[in-house]
Amino acid sequence: MGKLYVVPTPVGNLEDMTFRAIKVLKEADLILAEDTRTSGVLLKHFEIKNSMQSHHKFNEHKTVESVVNRIKAGETVALISDAGTPGISDPGFLVVRECVHNGIEVQCLPGATAFVPALVSSGLPNEKFCFEGFLPQKKGRQTRLKALADEKRTMVFYESPHRLLKTLNQFVECFGAERPASVSREISKLHEETVRGTLGELVEHFTAIEPRGEIVIVLAGIDI
Repeated sequence: MGKLYVVPTPVGNLEDMTFRAIKVLKEADLILAEDTRTSGVLLKHFEIKNSMQSHHKFNEHKTVESVVNRIKAGETVALISDAGTPGISDPGFLVVRECVHNGIEVQCLPGATAFVPALVSSGLPNEKFCFEGFLPQKKGRQTRLKALADEKRTMVFYESPHRLLKTLNQFVECFGAERPASVSREISKLHEETVRGTLGELVEHFTAIEPRGEIVIVLAGIDI
């Protein structure tokens, strides 16, 4: 029987790719990629020419059975997403779950995940935290925010730049304008930036300066 490797890829700088990740991708019989065009740039950079197949949230229910069967037949499959660690706000959970249910060995390589550097550089307590990823865009959003109103741990969220201000304003309504927070964007890229302050100050900042790039919000718990 083969094996499934979950392989993190850089969230920004290509130099963040590990030697082991490159080795695994070069030796895999099949690479499952969230977007083959995006991953194609990465693979070309590291001279990886292995077979690649599209595996994203719109087709993973249909492809997971065939992937499992290929691994059972002895193939080694590597799973990558557009950036970061697959399964963390990216496709990956379904194929990992099915492999586990079928007794297939799954190895997740350590590597890039955007929320870790954002959390560490925020200056907020990080010995305990909760990762919320992307909040529901519509249904269930207010319910989730209300459920977090009394959260004592530091909270971590992903957000898109065009929704950042709306989210920060909702945070002000739910958590108060004086709650400490930070916004990190473009992690590991040329224009990486972390803005720290109260929620009210962050609203002012990003009202004056249009946010761009991938966003991680780190929000202090109620005890701070």
